[in-house]
Amino acid sequence: MTTQGGAVKSGYALNVRFTTRDADAAQRFDALVARTLEGIRNEPGTLVYVVHEPENEPLVRVFYELYADYEAFQAHEEQEHTKRMLAERGQYLASTEVEFMTELTGKRPATKTTEAP
Repeated sequence: MTTQGGAVKSGYALNVRFTTRDADAAQRFDALVARTLEGIRNEPGTLVYVVHEPENEPLVRVFYELYADYEAFQAHEEQEHTKRMLAERGQYLASTEVEFMTELTGKRPATKTTEAP
């Protein structure tokens, strides 16, 4: 990963909007996400993985995911906890919308890396 002044120069992101079937499905989906996050917290290339509930939309969950680069995203997708979530989530959902994004510029927490001299 290339850095400049402690900040990552490139990133790969997703914005995912999940609409659950009903209130019970929303609760079960949230529990699945909570279990999955236990593994995601240990992924070094996953920089941000945040779940939001939009105001006045109790059945919707919006995920913002930021990875160090595309390779880090691929590594995330290959994890057992991610595969489990992808396999189980459909039973709770009415729809899914995914938007893949490449970082151009912005502000985010610095990451600590070591670079070769």
